[in-house]
Amino acid sequence: MISIPTHRLNDGTRLPAVGLGTYPMDDAEAERAVARALESGYRLVDTATNYGNEVGVGKGVAAGGIARDEIVVTTKLPGRHHGYEETLAAFEESRRRLGLEYVDLYLIHWPLPRVDKYVASWQAMIKLREEGLVRSIGVSNFTRDHIERLERETGVLPSVNQIELHPYFPQAELRAYHEGRGIRTESWSPLGRGSKLLEDPAVTDIAKAHGVTPGQVVLRWHTQLGAVPIPKSGDPERQRQNLDLFGFELDADQLAAVADHEPRRIGGDPEVHEEF
Repeated sequence: MISIPTHRLNDGTRLPAVGLGTYPMDDAEAERAVARALESGYRLVDTATNYGNEVGVGKGVAAGGIARDEIVVTTKLPGRHHGYEETLAAFEESRRRLGLEYVDLYLIHWPLPRVDKYVASWQAMIKLREEGLVRSIGVSNFTRDHIERLERETGVLPSVNQIELHPYFPQAELRAYHEGRGIRTESWSPLGRGSKLLEDPAVTDIAKAHGVTPGQVVLRWHTQLGAVPIPKSGDPERQRQNLDLFGFELDADQLAAVADHEPRRIGGDPEVHEEF
């Protein structure tokens, strides 16, 4: 079993340096994938209400044979439940579906600035943390302006911002802001979902030089940036590869070569994207 380093978050909790993503698995696939991943050494599992697989993730956690306090389970608040009371109610539904007494990391999935209720949701999440129902609170797809508004109106910074991050979209400015404020960056679509990133000659050449897979090169790029990638896989061997990132290191030239692309998004722009 592979041992994974951890990062200390700004609230004192710890976050594994790599995790398992579960989008777009259904409940049955998520249950199998999570149980296998825990057996392999994963200790961070990521889901969301809108993934529709919280029940399966919870069953996988129960079946994985790992002590609950060793596992970090993340889920996310959907846009349709923004607002103070709505957030409290939505969290209870997530907790029920997961079958857990507490959630380790609860994130606002998208800011939805037009709806303009994310601050109220954040206030509810602060309450959930104070009550011990959530260990850490954070956001997903938030910009610097969104985060600064949270701090200005509540005095509480997120512990994590989970953002689109991959070599086609390295987000250097936002990552630097996170680092300066003690916010840990998590990477969704870390392997550039739907792209030809893993066929890029620079990536494949580096993989050959280290005797690893192209996917491992890209995920190692994330970890050396200090970001926490959460690649999705239900295949046991691929899961093991995605976790086995700490026996080699990319040099400065290799880090630069991996991300030598014209920046482009795969997902939505947080200023306008709406997902309910």
